[in-house]
Amino acid sequence: MHYVPENPLIVQGDHTVLLETHSPRFDEARDALLAFAELVKSPEYIHTWRITPLSLWNAAAAGHTADEVIDTLTRLAKYPVPEHIPVSIRDKMGRYGSLRLVRDGEWLRLEADDPLRMKEIRHLKTVQGLLPHALDDCATRVSPRHRGELKQLLTSLGHPVADLAGYEDGDPLTMALSPTLPDGSSWHLRDYQLAAVDAFSEGTGGGSGVVVLPCGAGKTLVGIAAMVRLGMRTLILCTGHTALLQWKRHVLDHTTLTEDQVGEYTGQNKELRDVTLTTYQLLTWRPEKNAPPAHFRLFHEANWGLVIYDEVHLLPAPIFRETAYLQARRRLGLTATLVREDGREADVFSLVGPKRFDMPWKRLEHEGWIAQATCIEIRVPLGDQERAHYATATAKAQSRMASMNPRKGAVVEQLLARHPDAAVVVLGTYLDQLQWLARRFGFPVITGQTPMAERDELFGKYRRGEIRVIGLSRVGNFAVDLPTASVAIQISGTFGSRQEEAQRLGRVLRPKEGDNTALFYTLVTADSREQEYAERRQRFLSEQGYPYRIELAE
Repeated sequence: MHYVPENPLIVQGDHTVLLETHSPRFDEARDALLAFAELVKSPEYIHTWRITPLSLWNAAAAGHTADEVIDTLTRLAKYPVPEHIPVSIRDKMGRYGSLRLVRDGEWLRLEADDPLRMKEIRHLKTVQGLLPHALDDCATRVSPRHRGELKQLLTSLGHPVADLAGYEDGDPLTMALSPTLPDGSSWHLRDYQLAAVDAFSEGTGGGSGVVVLPCGAGKTLVGIAAMVRLGMRTLILCTGHTALLQWKRHVLDHTTLTEDQVGEYTGQNKELRDVTLTTYQLLTWRPEKNAPPAHFRLFHEANWGLVIYDEVHLLPAPIFRETAYLQARRRLGLTATLVREDGREADVFSLVGPKRFDMPWKRLEHEGWIAQATCIEIRVPLGDQERAHYATATAKAQSRMASMNPRKGAVVEQLLARHPDAAVVVLGTYLDQLQWLARRFGFPVITGQTPMAERDELFGKYRRGEIRVIGLSRVGNFAVDLPTASVAIQISGTFGSRQEEAQRLGRVLRPKEGDNTALFYTLVTADSREQEYAERRQRFLSEQGYPYRIELAE
C-alpha cells in the first residue's frame, strides 16, 4: 500500500481532506488547498478541509485545472487518494465552462457541450420560463434581461454557467494612475496587485469576478487600477460613509481625476459624476417598511462601465436582486474573505462573478506587504458569583454574560500596560461594555451613533498619534484605514463569525515602518459558550496560517 509518512494530507471518500499541522509540508499543503477547498475545522493537530462543487468551480474560473488539483492531492497525500475522488473532481470542474452564455445579436444563447446536459436543463421546471426558444439540441436562446436570474438558478442546481456574453461599454472616461501622491512621494502597483487587475480584466470571461486580498494589502488600489484600465464611468459601492471618504481620498490621490469628477451619492449629497461613490445603506433604504428601496435608480441613471462592490461578502440581499439586472455591466467584487454568514457564496459567484484572484495572507506577510501578526487568545474565568448566575441562565443570556465578563477589564489594563507605546484598537460588540472600558481607561469610542464629523476627527487624531487607544464597535470592522495600529484587543465578538475575525485582524495588518509586527488579542471567557464561538472564528485564522496561542489570564 502506498504510504508516505512525511506527507500531511489524508484524502477521504466524502471529499474531506485532513491536514496534519505538524508536518514539515504543512505550509505548502495549506497554500495549495486554499485554491480549491474550504476549511471546516481547525483544532490544534488536524485541520479538516472540504472540497465542494463551488470551491472547484471557483478554482476552475481562476485558471486551475482538474489535473492540477488531482496532482496536488496525490503529491501531498499520506495514503492513496480514493479512486472516485479524481473522477468526481474532473466531473465537477468540467461542469464549469461546459455551459456558456454567448452573445447572439440582440439575444443571448445558452450553449452546452453535451446535448444530454441541455436536455436535462430544459426539463428543470424552475428554469423553463427562462428558456423559451430552443435553437438546436445544444443551444437555447435567452433574453438578456434573464441573464443574471438564469445563472443564479442554474448554479444553485449544480450547473454553473461561464458567462462569455461580453459587456456593454459605459461612457468613456479619460484618466490615468498618478505616479506621485499629493505629498510628493512616488508609488507604483505591487506585483500581486497588478496580477489581480490582470486576472480580473483579461482572459475568458474577464470583466466580472472577485479579488480576495487581506485588509492592508491594497484592495482599494486594485479597484482603482481596474477602473483606470477600463477607462469608463464607474459606480463604487461602499460599506459606510467612512469607507466612502477613504475611497474618495484614494481615487483623488492615486489618479489624475479631479474633485469635480468624483462625486458622493449620500443622504446629504446626490452627486452623479464620472466616478460616483455610494453606500449599501443608502441603496437599501426604504421610505416605508414595505416600500421598494428608494435609490436603486442610481444603478440605471448613468451609463456605468464598471460597478465595484467593496467588501462584497457583505452584499445585502436587495442588492443581489438588483445586481441580477446588471449583468451587461462589468462588475468587480473586493473582499478579504468570501465567507458569508448567510451561506450565499454561490450568489456572489453567479451574480458578481467567480473568484479571479486570491493570495495566501502568509505569503504577503513573508514578503513584507502586510504586518507579521501574532494571534493570542486569553481565557478569562468568571467570578464565583457570575459563574453561579451563568449556570442557570438561558443560552442567550449565557452568551451575553460571557462576552461582558467584568474580569476582562483587568486583562485590558494589563495589556495596555504591556504595550505602553503602541497604537491600540479595542474592538467590541456590546456598546455598554466598550463605554465602560472607555470611562475606566480614558479612551474615545466610535460607534454607529457617533456623528460623522466627530468620527472623522477622532480617526484623524489616532492616525497622527494624538490618541494612542481608540475603541471601535462593529462599525469599525470594515474599511477603516488605521495604518499606525499595531495592537488589537478584541473584548467581544459576534458568535462564530469568521468574516468578522478576518476584518478585525485586518485593522492591524497595515505594513509598519521599522518593526513590521502586530498583535491580535482576543479575550474569551473560559469554559463558556463564548469559548465555543471563538473556536469557530479561529478557523479563518488557521486557514491563513496564523498560529493561535492560548494564554490563561493571571
